Amino acid sequence: MTGPATIEVRSRAERLLRGTLVWDNHACMPLRPGDASFLPQLERFRAVGVDVVSLNVGYGSDSLEDHIRMFAAFRAWIAARPETFTLVGSVAEIDRARAEGKTALVFDIEGMAPLDNGDHGLVQLFYDLGARWMLVAYNRNNAVGGGCHDEDEGLTAHGREVLAEMKRTGMVVCCSHTGHRTARDVLDAADNPVIFSHSNPSAVSAHARNIPDDLIRACAATGGVVGINGIGFFLGDNDVRPERIVRHIDHVAQLVGPDHVGVSLDYVFDQEDLVEVLTTRAHTFPDPAAYAGYPHMAPPEVLTDVVAGLMSKGYGDDDLGKILGGNWRRVAQAVWR
Repeated sequence: MTGPATIEVRSRAERLLRGTLVWDNHACMPLRPGDASFLPQLERFRAVGVDVVSLNVGYGSDSLEDHIRMFAAFRAWIAARPETFTLVGSVAEIDRARAEGKTALVFDIEGMAPLDNGDHGLVQLFYDLGARWMLVAYNRNNAVGGGCHDEDEGLTAHGREVLAEMKRTGMVVCCSHTGHRTARDVLDAADNPVIFSHSNPSAVSAHARNIPDDLIRACAATGGVVGINGIGFFLGDNDVRPERIVRHIDHVAQLVGPDHVGVSLDYVFDQEDLVEVLTTRAHTFPDPAAYAGYPHMAPPEVLTDVVAGLMSKGYGDDDLGKILGGNWRRVAQAVWR
């Protein structure tokens, strides 16, 4: 679509982004305690109209100390900017932050390796520090269950104990990066909404990090949400144009309805750091062909064109409101304590 129609639809998209709750459920800052040089880029989310951002504080084989140090660094940076950013722990606090024009921040943890020693009390500690979702395994196996790039033997007894503690605490369980067998075990056992915080459908683009339709249906059956990311490897052909993201969102919405799809761009603000991670942690990304070359990523600014693309496909404001943030809010309302 070109010309005035494009301007009209983009204008509608911009108004919607300003007028509804917008929640990006996974963003990645450099995990270097003491280095806050990239955190001012959170302003980019504000400029687009994003109200809530979940920041990653650790992943994979990062140690417990690594996680705690990042919690401390991020919390200190946020606390020093109370006029603009606020760490939230409840839906009511999100609503208040939005009314006050502040960006609400929560934290997430990619993988349960810090719990490998069996200390389930850490779940409560992480929750108290601001983590609101934690995924099961980051690509490789841990003591809880299997990763999507490993020999997945399913959810362990220890894993079931961790899930019970997460339910008691109020932390959302995520199955992104998790092996499909383990994910099915988690979904079968769930009596709370379970999410795939940042996973794309493999029916649209075949990649081991993406998820098949049966897992999407099972996620929806729990009341959960699949968050579409903007990573070119997973969108397909390393292509991060808005229409690619629209295609993935539309697939999930057509499969299980607009109540079960959201946005989690997984944008890595320090892109040189990402390239270094892919090299230095090659064991975490064991399939070189699946991660070959420079990973393109869709930045926060893509959201306007994504919304315009969905509008052009016939999505109305109510459904777009769910996709942009309402679905994440519903899950939080159901699970958080």
